[in-house]
Amino acid sequence: MAAHSLPTNIPSHLGLRLLRSALNVGDFKRAHQLFDNIPQPDPTTCSTFISALTTHGRPNEAIKVYASLRACGIKPHSSVFLAVAKACAVSGDALRVKEVHEDATRLGLMSDVYIANALIHAYGKCKCVEGARRVFDDLVVRDVVTWTSLSSCYVNCGFPRKGLSVFRQMGLDGVKPNPVTVSSILPACSELKDLKSGKEIHGFAVRHGMVENVFVCSGLVSLYAKCLSVREARAVFDLMPHRDVVSWNGVLTAYFTNKEYEKGLSLFTQMSRDGVKADEATWNAVIGGCMENGRIEEAVEMLRKMQNMGFKPNEITISSILPACSFSENLRMGKEIHGYVFRHWKVGDLTSTTALLYMYAKCGDLNLSRNVFNMMRRKDVVAWNTMIIANAMHGNGKEALFLF
Repeated sequence: MAAHSLPTNIPSHLGLRLLRSALNVGDFKRAHQLFDNIPQPDPTTCSTFISALTTHGRPNEAIKVYASLRACGIKPHSSVFLAVAKACAVSGDALRVKEVHEDATRLGLMSDVYIANALIHAYGKCKCVEGARRVFDDLVVRDVVTWTSLSSCYVNCGFPRKGLSVFRQMGLDGVKPNPVTVSSILPACSELKDLKSGKEIHGFAVRHGMVENVFVCSGLVSLYAKCLSVREARAVFDLMPHRDVVSWNGVLTAYFTNKEYEKGLSLFTQMSRDGVKADEATWNAVIGGCMENGRIEEAVEMLRKMQNMGFKPNEITISSILPACSFSENLRMGKEIHGYVFRHWKVGDLTSTTALLYMYAKCGDLNLSRNVFNMMRRKDVVAWNTMIIANAMHGNGKEALFLF
């Protein structure tokens, strides 16, 4: 139906039905036109439209719809705040979260724990710990979601110790963590390599019947793997009723990092035998494991298999495999990888390009090392040091000193 033939002054109940029909077929232009022709859209219509836009990858449009409601003087219902908070979280726009937070405060809605939880989550997604903490501190009644959202916010924003502190305070305040809380705090223990706290949380999970939860178990596997407690990682893994690819990757990485190459390779074979599809991280773990254990030819072979399975090497793959070219002085293969890096616009990645610098120097082509170095748009201290070492390796002491 053309825009000019749309009915005007659509009753809210009819508008909702028409709006849902347009959204179901992905006709967002018509959905916007229909919404604009509802004089007083009710809360369900508003929240449905905002949520649908967010779900379909249009969070900024969803936020604009909310802004238009406010501009028209419409007082949003709590359901609308929940919908727009999610849109802000998906968009990652901290400024918009702050504006919604201020609106909710002015309208006296911040005592609503659901709105507060949604805002803490949104601030967390926007990496704004101060905003999340402000909402938390202003809240009188806090539920398990409130505490979980704040601890997760700290962990995801790079403050694992503060995340653990919130988790401990949660227990002291008499709020019992749920499986989501446990699975979201375990990465803090992994990041800190805090095996003691991790084991305490593991004990809590056992006592409260959470060890069958796949996310809790995956978190425990990752924790023990990161702390190189391979036996414990494998024990948790073997007891898991359902194993996701993340848990397989965790044990694989633990074996390879702990120099237990044969066990790692055996587990990788078992993974395939059990019908579990390897992902990009799996292949990177295996290739990296081969390299860490000096299995250069196997690493190159795994790279070929990875590509044959339809996976494209990423920055981690490239930085792992390039030393294979250096060790074997395989300049041709190094150039092929360089071509791949260039074609896939990864020349801006410091890890890949620094590995290329070193590979060319090790293979005896200092000119190509210089070319890569000069192409780098951004150079960190590792890149500079690598170039200095490359010149020193080839007897260019003066240039090495000049770069220094």
